[in-house]
Amino acid sequence: MFCRGVRGATTVEANSVEAILSATRELLQALMSANDLAPSDLASAIFTTTPDLNAVFPARAARELGWTDVALLCGHEMDVAGALPMCIRIVLHWNTQKAAAEVVHVYLRRALRLRPDLCAGQAGVEVDARLS
Repeated sequence: MFCRGVRGATTVEANSVEAILSATRELLQALMSANDLAPSDLASAIFTTTPDLNAVFPARAARELGWTDVALLCGHEMDVAGALPMCIRIVLHWNTQKAAAEVVHVYLRRALRLRPDLCAGQAGVEVDARLS
């Protein structure tokens, strides 16, 4: 058994409870589906938001999905000039037999530009060159 890191990111259009929770739920469900992942196999999850997002803790979306036995942590990212705004990032620590190369990382919306190398060709995702 290995503990693998599974990364994901998405963006929102508004600093609102609804926008943050909806986007976080969508990302969590995409990560779970892409990796055939069960919450009972997770050791922990770390959620970060850019400084412009502070309406709600994104981890609340995980709790609302029933992740009651997963250790969750939220934090703000550094305010770096030129960084992608209104972004939610997630790192899941997953107990699995899968090899690191089998882990599928998920990037949605404008977050595709963060790791186009991981997104291109995965599950039919096409990366728009204008996002890079």
